[in-house]
Amino acid sequence: MDSYKGLRAAVVGGSIGGLTSALLLRELGFTVDVYERTPTLLDNRGGGIVLQPTTMKWFGERSAQRIEKLSTVTRHLRYLGERNDVLHEDPVEWRYSSWSTIYRALLDDFGTDRYHLGEFCAGFDQDADSVTLRFVSGRTETADLVVFADGISSTARKRLFPDLQRTYSGYVGWRGTVPEGEVSEETRRLLGEALTYSVARDTHIVLYPIPGLDGGIEAGQRLLNYVWYRNVPAGPPLDELTTDLRGFECPVSVHPGQVQQRFVDEMRATAEESLAPAAAETVIRTEQPYLQVVFDTRIPAMAEGRVAIIGDAAFAARPHAAAGTAKAADDAWTLYEHLRAFGGDIPTALKRWEPAQLQLGNQLIDRVARMGHRSQVTNTWTPGDPDLRFGLHGPGI
Repeated sequence: MDSYKGLRAAVVGGSIGGLTSALLLRELGFTVDVYERTPTLLDNRGGGIVLQPTTMKWFGERSAQRIEKLSTVTRHLRYLGERNDVLHEDPVEWRYSSWSTIYRALLDDFGTDRYHLGEFCAGFDQDADSVTLRFVSGRTETADLVVFADGISSTARKRLFPDLQRTYSGYVGWRGTVPEGEVSEETRRLLGEALTYSVARDTHIVLYPIPGLDGGIEAGQRLLNYVWYRNVPAGPPLDELTTDLRGFECPVSVHPGQVQQRFVDEMRATAEESLAPAAAETVIRTEQPYLQVVFDTRIPAMAEGRVAIIGDAAFAARPHAAAGTAKAADDAWTLYEHLRAFGGDIPTALKRWEPAQLQLGNQLIDRVARMGHRSQVTNTWTPGDPDLRFGLHGPGI
């Protein structure tokens, strides 16, 4: 690892994937700076995440923080019918956390001295020896290695592949959280101990408990988190739905408190008509639901010279396999392993790292597209089908 001492690495994007990458690059000996576009820390953004093994690996192997203190757990997979009857149940254990909880834990490990807020990278150039980043603030930085972990609107993807477009799936994900104490006892019992699905025609919802706003992980302290997939035609219907209260179109997501009330009212009414009562109650009691537009995004290359592109910046996968955060972490860990193996030869390490991650990304996109088609189009999302299990590398894997 001494091969990288004295070298600089820049990570563009300070989210979970970016921080995981930054921590691992620092372990290789790089001096690492993280550049995050938002002017404030990313606290309280997003809802729940499923913790797959790669996502938890940092905490299991390198951190003093224990994942058991940062997460909740369920030991059943459950499908509910129209009267809260249990249509199917399997013994399956999953861990969950909130996006904010994992983000804060990673940032605590990295520190804030080299975590730069309010820095939007607008462009870059590179030669054989270094990469130069240009920021809208006027700042320029030069590094020996740059990792772009800047999400679905990635600067690197736009600059390297300007004609690459996101592909809309045909549906959106309504998301939200509710404190356990604000739902009925029956709903707490059904949803607090299981990964729970409710399936209706052309739609489904998945629910699970996550840490509370204060980090509480015990029953009664947690939040009930959900994603509800609903079809919306492309064009004017989608454009109108994703216009926020300020009048701005939001093509990726509409944040909590910014969804037009008429759409919230319609969503709550439809929940009561089409979902299992426990799922419907959770949706109806959500104070500020928000929207995620569901896309497929692929990239033809993840490495260019001394630049690597990871996570959603490369492949934005539909959430059905609960693998988006895991893919970003896997990109970061495998990049670390290749850099360690190639002892200072950054371009060669990146080129050797790239093929397997491209293959994994394409396989994931293909699989979640098939899963979504079964739920939203063909109505063949069958309770208990093992092909519908979470997993980065395959169902249950």
